[in-house]
Amino acid sequence: MDSLITAAARSLAAGDPLGALKRVALRDDAPALALRGIAMAQLGDLVRARTLLRSAARAFGAKESLARARCVVAEAEVALVSRDLGWSAKSLDAARTTLEQHGDRVNAAHARYLEARRLLLIGHLDEAEMTLSELNPAAQPPALQASHELVLAGIAMRRLRIKTARAALERATKAALAARIPALAAEVESATQVLLAPAARLLDRGQRREVSLEDVEALQASGKLIVDACRYLVRDAQNTAELVTRPVLFALVRALGEAWPADVPRDELITRAFGTTFIDESHRARLRVEIGRLRRILHSLADIVATKRGFTLAPHCAREVVVLTRPMEDQHAGVLAFLADGEAWASSALALALGTSQRSVQRALDALAEAGKVQSFGHGRSRRWMTPPVPGFATTLLLPAPLPDD
Repeated sequence: MDSLITAAARSLAAGDPLGALKRVALRDDAPALALRGIAMAQLGDLVRARTLLRSAARAFGAKESLARARCVVAEAEVALVSRDLGWSAKSLDAARTTLEQHGDRVNAAHARYLEARRLLLIGHLDEAEMTLSELNPAAQPPALQASHELVLAGIAMRRLRIKTARAALERATKAALAARIPALAAEVESATQVLLAPAARLLDRGQRREVSLEDVEALQASGKLIVDACRYLVRDAQNTAELVTRPVLFALVRALGEAWPADVPRDELITRAFGTTFIDESHRARLRVEIGRLRRILHSLADIVATKRGFTLAPHCAREVVVLTRPMEDQHAGVLAFLADGEAWASSALALALGTSQRSVQRALDALAEAGKVQSFGHGRSRRWMTPPVPGFATTLLLPAPLPDD
């Protein structure tokens, strides 16, 4: 490696992409292309960065498998930052294997952290945790230690284990300071602010107030019956009833929870659950059927008692009923939650993260763009969507819920 390449690499390691470009901007050999790609990524031109890294990977010869593998890892990192989550996990795993075979433990670990962060973004918490368990952060440089702790914190926040998340973020802060990478320190600070920001709204006997993730964790241990409109479930200290796939039943229990300890008139329940203002005997018959189904699902948590004018919720063990709602009640809150991280997302990545079709996501994005809530740039496959973060709100509770065994 010649002196210009060495100097450019040192500039990039020190966070000086312009200094690196001054040395290799006019060169088209493989090492220079790779360094130019990394420099462009640091400057924020992610599309150009991926093009340069791909060119570098092709320019390295068949005998330069180590350099090619490093280019694959660098391109995966750029894809992650640009929220293009459709990149090949097999290619990244093959590159990691090559790096390990050549003794490049640091970049091999970096590849694992990239995969763990991708799994976290799409809600595969168990797999992300398993990936982390294969790594020893103490053996890594400070930058990778910070990455390790950020993923740990992300998993803990999604599972509402706030004490664990706070400890991980404290370790991440120390590691980021030791790494002396401003962008990494900013990422850690942003994650820390999530713990402090309001994450949901609590409805308690007609009173509304904002609550943080720590408040939500404490609420779950309070023994109250919680109607959780963030994750579509009902729970108390011992039992949980999942209603993610039963929107009509959840609409009924939410209406009952918001009115508790009072009852809810039958006509109001029909309007809330069935979305109609024209009510006839068929709707009342359907309401009786759906209430029967809801009773069976909630049998370990509460009973639904018929009153003269409607129904009321009667918890078995809990002394109070509260309703936890999203900080913003928007039809496309899930899409907004991902876009609120301030990054530019591809519609395909949003579909993967939300577990829905790309066409559904595109319709949501078009509606949000028409309302002025999101904006796009680029065309075709390079098109990206973004929005400023929702002021003062954490969005953890808007993201896809962990699977029941999480």
